Amino acid sequence: MSTPADTTVLLAAGSATSEHRPLIIGLFAAFVVATLVITIWAGRQTRSAADFYAGGRQFTGFQNGLAISGDYMSAASFLGIAGAIALFGYDGFLYSIGFLVAWLVALLLVAEPLRNSGRFTMGDVLAYRMRQRPVRTAAGTSTIVVSIFYLLAQMAGAGVLVSLLLGITSDGGKVAIVALVGVLMIVYVTIGGMKGTTWVQMVKAVLLIAGTLLITFLILLKFHFNVSELLGAAATNSGKGDAFLKPGLKYGATGTSKLDFLSLGIALVLGTAGLPHILIRFYTVPTAKAARKSVNWAIGIIGAFYLMTIVLGFGAAALLKNTDIIASNKAGNTAAPLAALEIGGGPDSTGGAILLAVISAVAFATILAVVAGLTLASSSSFAHDIYANVIRRGQATEKEEVRAARWATVLIGIVSIALGALARDLNVAGLVALAFAVAASANLPTILYSLFWKRFTTNGALWSIYGGLISAVVLVLFSPVVSGKPTSMFKTVDFYWFPLENPGLVSIPLGFLLGWLGSILSKEEPDKGKYAELEVKSLTGVGAH
Repeated sequence: MSTPADTTVLLAAGSATSEHRPLIIGLFAAFVVATLVITIWAGRQTRSAADFYAGGRQFTGFQNGLAISGDYMSAASFLGIAGAIALFGYDGFLYSIGFLVAWLVALLLVAEPLRNSGRFTMGDVLAYRMRQRPVRTAAGTSTIVVSIFYLLAQMAGAGVLVSLLLGITSDGGKVAIVALVGVLMIVYVTIGGMKGTTWVQMVKAVLLIAGTLLITFLILLKFHFNVSELLGAAATNSGKGDAFLKPGLKYGATGTSKLDFLSLGIALVLGTAGLPHILIRFYTVPTAKAARKSVNWAIGIIGAFYLMTIVLGFGAAALLKNTDIIASNKAGNTAAPLAALEIGGGPDSTGGAILLAVISAVAFATILAVVAGLTLASSSSFAHDIYANVIRRGQATEKEEVRAARWATVLIGIVSIALGALARDLNVAGLVALAFAVAASANLPTILYSLFWKRFTTNGALWSIYGGLISAVVLVLFSPVVSGKPTSMFKTVDFYWFPLENPGLVSIPLGFLLGWLGSILSKEEPDKGKYAELEVKSLTGVGAH
């Protein structure tokens, strides 16, 4: 429920924008209409399964790099990281580092081999030299679970953002906003497929970089382009002093919090290479060279963006009272929009209201583009891996497969709306870190073993995927993220026994261990011929789709 403090801050932002409400609604409506037009245009060109799943493999390395950036720079990046830095200083900044470094793992180990080895989904690679049906079922299940975890963060971000902008304080209003985002993402994916989603992500990436660059410039201008002055003001205004600029404010007070930091770092660095909505982007380019080039472009764009999140977060800490940030949203998710309001001239200024409206519209665009990519990844995996290859045993037509993907989109959208409504008060960067942990626990070990270990078996793949997935999800369910703390999903009950907020420290090594153990104990003889084929295909691109 909203507290009086919540209401006060939300109403302050709402009153600041009340006279500009037509402009705000107009900006939101313009983006939604523009993206719907793009989606409908792309939908008319979506004629085959390759068009729906991979955009016909017609995108260039630069276009795909821009789309990957749009897919990756989510509500967690824009809202969650800025909020974490504004509240916890140096320790919040660790999210920026982890999200960026993760791309080196994706580039060096996964991008090119995956593009060469698969067709539409991660399951294509994992099932290449294994028994098809059990491995595809596991891959599809893992993809859907990871995508839903990630979707939670985007839904929570949407609820917080639009509530702040429109002055909505009721829980019912916030749930309605989450439902609106869910409906829009269902429309984007069912009509536009990968082509529509990719173009929306490219437009969104340009808008997000431009909006973030504008706020970064204005904050630096306020502090005379002196970073030391900015950091000093942030430390002083936070009430924490020098401790705000040093490690330990969030992850250092106790032995448990230090372990939580280690767990978070492992999950962030290893998670990207196992995220289904990122992996399927490698199939939208015509060659492995283009896949490699797209990752290079993505690293450059994403790196520049994460450098700016540091200015956003410390700028919010310098410009806003800590109590106001927490009162608006306990997890700090509104720090960036509130900083935009302040740097534009404050709650009573036209400039502040307009800047808040622009930045919030950009953030909303961010959320819509990312949820479309996530929903497409999970519905594609269900249709291609589970429906076409498991239920229909490879006998489904392309038309039936795409129809199944569209129905799966609707179902996944409904589930995401329901869970997103529950998660609306959690920090979105923390929620995304959970998705990274689940992806790194279930998907990454299986991908790496499949590509690089000739003794890997079907049994090992199943143990790795299900073991990593179940252990990560169970540890999250019984962690402080779900119950036992004021910042938990369920605040009034306490059933947690796992002390860490991120399960990566336990579940990721367990995923690798189970993959090895399952293969060693299996009586199945690995198909060395198939492994040799996969090795040649993944390294050279010979025979790639």
